[in-house]
Amino acid sequence: MDESSYWLLRCGNQLLTAIDKAQGNPFPHGRAADFGNPGDALLIGEWQGLPCFAAEVDRLPENVTGELITVGRLFALAGAEAFAQAGRATQLLDWQKNHRYCGRCGTPTRMKSEEFAMSCTACGLLAYPRISPAVMVVIQRSDELLLARSPHFKPGVFSALAGFVEAGESLEQCAAREVREEVGIEITNLRYFRSQSWPFPNSLMVAFLADYAGGTISPDPLEIEAAQWFPRSALPLLPDPVSIARHLIDAACR
Repeated sequence: MDESSYWLLRCGNQLLTAIDKAQGNPFPHGRAADFGNPGDALLIGEWQGLPCFAAEVDRLPENVTGELITVGRLFALAGAEAFAQAGRATQLLDWQKNHRYCGRCGTPTRMKSEEFAMSCTACGLLAYPRISPAVMVVIQRSDELLLARSPHFKPGVFSALAGFVEAGESLEQCAAREVREEVGIEITNLRYFRSQSWPFPNSLMVAFLADYAGGTISPDPLEIEAAQWFPRSALPLLPDPVSIARHLIDAACR
């Protein structure tokens, strides 16, 4: 870590960004000493041809310039590639922080040198970075799309239906179950669209298009604030372009 590298420093759940972030280079670079030699730094890959490290710090080192921002803001400031790099850093830092002790016997763990795995020094249990798969579905009926909103969304925003995959369940089974549970609709002709790593906190979003097969909209009041059919020509406010939900809805309109 004595060579010049890029650094993703997380402080208070925000990332330190460089002054020139608007030019597509949001991450500060320098030697480890320039950033206070942060402990337990993770080599997460490369950025613009240089090694890229991530580290959690309680406070920013003195004389370090830049701005602390949320990961979500990076997409608008520096693009999808920077967002993906920051998302990877965020998930690995969470994994490192959340697996300092063995989940089986409680012994302190240490990170293996050859892979991202926290190893228990007593019983040998390995803890790898957690990834939680979730499905996302946009349902088509003639010229209409079924969209819904969660109480947690920004005011007025509607999106695809989504939910986490349960143990023993396939992606296809999850898609059908989530749609049925959230809005009471049956679907058919499920088609894979695309996937996206989503670091809030550790999801892998798997997006599908589907056709309407029957049923009347009956929202689950614990999950869904509103759901309805929208003509493709008169859609409501949609999610930000950073999310695969927006790309999925855009694809359904083509």
